[in-house]
Amino acid sequence: MKEQEKTTLRKLRREKAESFFLIIRGAEVGVFAGLVCVLYRFLLSQAESLLYRVIDFVKGSPVKCIIWIAALAILGALVALIIKAVPDSGGSGIPQVTGEIKGYLSPSWWKVIIAKLVGSTASIFSGLALGREGPSIQFGAMAAKGVAKITKADKTTELRMISCGAGAGLAAAFNAPLAGIVFVLEEIYKTFDKAILCMGIVAAVTADFVSKLFFGQDTVFSYDSVTIPLRWYWLLIIMGAVCGLFGVISNILMIGFRDIVAKITKIPNTIKMAAGFAISGAVGLLMPQILCGGHRMSELLINEHPAIGAMAILLIAKFIFGIFSFGTGAPGGTLYPLCVLGAYLGAIYGTGAINIFGLDQSLWQEFVVLGMAGLFASIVRAPITGVILVFEITGNASSLLPLVVVSLISYALANMAGNTPFYAALLDRIVKHEGVKESKAAEKVLESFIIPQNSPLCGKTISQIKWGKHCLIVSVERDETPITPKGDTELKAGDELIIMISQRHFALDYARIERIIGGR
Repeated sequence: MKEQEKTTLRKLRREKAESFFLIIRGAEVGVFAGLVCVLYRFLLSQAESLLYRVIDFVKGSPVKCIIWIAALAILGALVALIIKAVPDSGGSGIPQVTGEIKGYLSPSWWKVIIAKLVGSTASIFSGLALGREGPSIQFGAMAAKGVAKITKADKTTELRMISCGAGAGLAAAFNAPLAGIVFVLEEIYKTFDKAILCMGIVAAVTADFVSKLFFGQDTVFSYDSVTIPLRWYWLLIIMGAVCGLFGVISNILMIGFRDIVAKITKIPNTIKMAAGFAISGAVGLLMPQILCGGHRMSELLINEHPAIGAMAILLIAKFIFGIFSFGTGAPGGTLYPLCVLGAYLGAIYGTGAINIFGLDQSLWQEFVVLGMAGLFASIVRAPITGVILVFEITGNASSLLPLVVVSLISYALANMAGNTPFYAALLDRIVKHEGVKESKAAEKVLESFIIPQNSPLCGKTISQIKWGKHCLIVSVERDETPITPKGDTELKAGDELIIMISQRHFALDYARIERIIGGR
């Protein structure tokens, strides 16, 4: 063990002089992740375009409609077989990435990329209300894992690269590099790590650059912002509460329906998926506006400003179809469909506020944007990411304060309701209900923790703390100077602890250390 400690300390000192190495790693991850996500975006755009052409072709002919729905059923069965062969290619992809970082999963990176590309493209072609953002995050993570495997990176570096790849995937999907790195720190990695920050920024910016080379520099959702007068900010508090409540209901129904489908074990998954694709085909013939991620609904909202009744119908229809689509377990994301739902929720709320209180009509689009951020904060439980993401996809900074107000109120209400965050609930089901086992070959991972002011650790020695049998303090960094830890080493506020944790016990040990440091 002492020899292992010496090796680890030498590695830590070497890393101090390797900032350039992190930049290179980040660029490698960004390029590879960006290229995979560009291919994915291209395939999805072609699939969605072809879908609407097919719908136009078969409409009006009962025979053609029946053939189309039957073809989708066959396609759904094939997608189910793909998921059976590569289980981690199903669903959104975000909980799978988190699961790998925590040591629960270890999928083959190239199998996931291929299976997810095929499965998600097929899902969009069927019209299921799924988006590209979750898969893009998983593509970025798997691309980064591929780079790590090819370059023979150690396990700590590999996990950091996977985390940064996830952020690069989000950056490429939304053209939002800042949101990409914040998402990694807030939702995926759930801690501040200087190496992650350095590598992640480079990866996200590089992936965003690659994406913009192919798709241009336009923002995903552009509008002319108008500042909401301060005297009307009380409306934002109510709106935050509305978004929070809607998000809680959405989480309950989406997870609940997914559980119901999973419990129907007498019907093979191939039949379930075939039925899901067939039903999606029928929905597309009746109400094509609500298909796929929601780009057509977004265009309709901004270009035509529908009446409040029409918006309510589309919101409810998209909401129900989104729950159904997610429940099928088909490969595809939920982030963009959620943003579209939030936009419609904000549009309805804004229309009501304008009509009742006589607000300026130009404020309507502001409420649309606020709805997107509010619902994101409630469902994903990552308010900072939501604010920055909406800020980047709209390209407008004047809405920052209203975005923060709505997001924090929505986030707080969802937390008060005791509702489990969406992706945390999904990961819990992957681990518990689908029989995922922790990897027996899990390696050691280095993690950093900073002792805050007023921490109960301040003034105590290392030997006085029960760290856990799977944890080892390998370095204490004070004022940028590494200190070899000993039992009588006294801890102070601002110290950065470098702790070696078994990847197999990462989730529990990491949470325990956080509680110890925070005094919880």
